[in-house]
Amino acid sequence: MQKLPENETPTDLRFLKLLVTALAGVMILGVVVVAATLVIRLSAPSTALALPDQITLPEGVALQAVTLARDWVVVVSEAGEILLYDRATGGLINRVRPD
Repeated sequence: MQKLPENETPTDLRFLKLLVTALAGVMILGVVVVAATLVIRLSAPSTALALPDQITLPEGVALQAVTLARDWVVVVSEAGEILLYDRATGGLINRVRPD
């Protein structure tokens, strides 16, 4: 075994130290990129879908779920009936009853 001078580190240990330092730098850079991406995406203006002013459910229909599409609003009743409304006017387009 070769004896090193007191102030000199072994080559393998220097290489390991370099790898750990590089990994720490990459991880810090990754956290900065993720944080910046979140800030940019969350501060962007909302592109929420606009809802019609009013949707009138037929008599006796109880609402269970609502799904928004580009041109339609789909309402599912507790009985499993599907009601398709026009997004712009809120008028009923189609009604699909379960068999």
